Amino acid sequence: MIELKRFEFDIAPTWHDPRKLQASDHVKQPDHCEFLESDLTMLSTLAIANYRSLRNFVVPLGRLNVITGPNGSGKSSVYRALRLLAETSQGAVIPALAREGGLQSTLWAGPEEISRSMRQGTQAIQGTRRKEPVSLRLGFASDTLGYLIDLGLPPPVPSTAFRLDPQIKRECIWTGPFLRRAAQFVDRQGALVKIKSPDGDWQVVDAGIASYDSMLMQLADPRNAPEILQLREKVRSWRFYDHFRTDADSPARIPQVGTHTPVLSNDGHDLAAAIQTILEIGNPDRLADAVEDAFPGATLDVANIDGRFDLNMQQYGLLRPMRMAELSDGTLRYLLWIAALLTPRPPELLVLNEPETSLHPDLLPALGRLIARAAQKSQVIVVSHASRLIASLDEEDCNRISLEKDCGETRVVGMSDLGQPPWHWATR
Repeated sequence: MIELKRFEFDIAPTWHDPRKLQASDHVKQPDHCEFLESDLTMLSTLAIANYRSLRNFVVPLGRLNVITGPNGSGKSSVYRALRLLAETSQGAVIPALAREGGLQSTLWAGPEEISRSMRQGTQAIQGTRRKEPVSLRLGFASDTLGYLIDLGLPPPVPSTAFRLDPQIKRECIWTGPFLRRAAQFVDRQGALVKIKSPDGDWQVVDAGIASYDSMLMQLADPRNAPEILQLREKVRSWRFYDHFRTDADSPARIPQVGTHTPVLSNDGHDLAAAIQTILEIGNPDRLADAVEDAFPGATLDVANIDGRFDLNMQQYGLLRPMRMAELSDGTLRYLLWIAALLTPRPPELLVLNEPETSLHPDLLPALGRLIARAAQKSQVIVVSHASRLIASLDEEDCNRISLEKDCGETRVVGMSDLGQPPWHWATR
């Protein structure tokens, strides 16, 4: 267990691990961005409760993880829950829930408890008198930090027009694999936020935080609450990619003004700039290898036309290169994955939702190898149901999480409740 100490520091770029900063350190960004594998702090456990079909979902995570299962098994719910966790660091978790239809639309719709006889089919699935308050809970633990957030409905009194607007009831930060009172050092209960001092006493840092504001946004202070800042920056470094557009009007097909782009945008509009950034400050050899692996004999070149970048692909047997607007949907989508996965600024966590979409099955083994290389510098979670991609990742010793539905609840195949990683939710 790492002992956390209070210190002052200048906020570093997200690619630099803030745990390594000391008051006298000076962070210098090199011309060629490198990432030390030892700097990676991986999530060891993901926990979700009462979100859609995830009634009580606690799973272990490794460096390379594949979440798979049939349609409707809950894969997309796991992906969305991870995105909700990431939204806490941007102060947007409640607006994100509103976009999904509000808390009532996202809550587990089954009974609070599912008995053995219900699972065996000898008793009808039915609700009982609720014992616990309405709640949606999200959390994770890593080797150094753990975090959970508990969202619920406002009390009936006083009356408010925002009675369906969820409130943040509890937030906790701790060290170690699961929440323990002795390891906890930040605690938010309702409007009150406390931080444990070095001598073990709890100090109130805010007694009036709004019910719709996360403490990760309101109280991240390098002087008074470095632990909250550290966790916020960790979560902000997470990166998500989901279904790149490749239609005729896709932003990825339109030349854009080129700027340094170490991180590909979610819509891929800066693809050419991202490729040029890899060529200049990333790893051009890996870029060439990735293109050759998927398209033998092909090469990439970025054309600069009055400051606007356009990506050209010279394919074997053709007399002229093909521009972005001319590439097939599958080819363009694969180039987007190359730019995303070969980023010169690897995130701590990279989450890919169905990256196989619109790709020819013959490209999936090459995509698997590209994802495996990305997992050398980032923790990767892939949500997929493509058997060839999954088989390719299995060869890389991935942590496969196979999902199934049981009485409407998402469960991990072969994992009993006793087989789950240890996890404790905070009470209200």
